[in-house]
This record gives sequence, structure tokens and C-alpha cells, in this order.
Amino acid sequence: MLLQQNSLVVKQPVVGHLVQELRQALGLTQKKFAAQLGVTFPTLNRWENGHATPSPLALKQIEMLLNQLSESSDVALRERSQTIQKKYFQSEEPEA
Repeated sequence: MLLQQNSLVVKQPVVGHLVQELRQALGLTQKKFAAQLGVTFPTLNRWENGHATPSPLALKQIEMLLNQLSESSDVALRERSQTIQKKYFQSEEPEA
């Protein structure tokens, strides 16, 4: 099953890995990353451990954050965010 977010699709079984990889790329603790996304630490922890799935709004925030990072002046961060996007998101195929 896939979670759809506008023109992007994220593979549901790996949402926790996406959240964790993005958080680590930013060098943030779960608590700090949760605050940045406007959720609680336990919520973020459940996402990373696969016990819960982010809401569509939270997925949109994650997508927007990745888009912002892909335009960062920090080359390493920009490359890491682009790698994360390619790894976890795929373009939605037009329906025939």
C-alpha cells in the first residue's frame, strides 16, 4: 500500500525509515525533530518504530522539509535530502 501526497507517493512500510533517515540527516534528536514537525516525542518515536503512520498533514510537512533541504546551500545536506527523496518517494504514475 502506498501513501499518496499530491504528486508524490511514499511507500508505507518504510515511512519509519524515511522519518529516521531525515532526522539523522538533520542531526536532530527525536525530541527536537518532533518539535520541528509539531508533534510529540512519543508520536515521532512510534513513526520510527513502525507502530504508527504519520498523518497526511505530517507527511506533507516532511515532504516540504525535504524540498527545502534539496535547495540548501550546504552541498552535503542538499545531496542527502535528494538521495532520501529518490529512495522513498516516487512520481505518481498517471492512470490510463
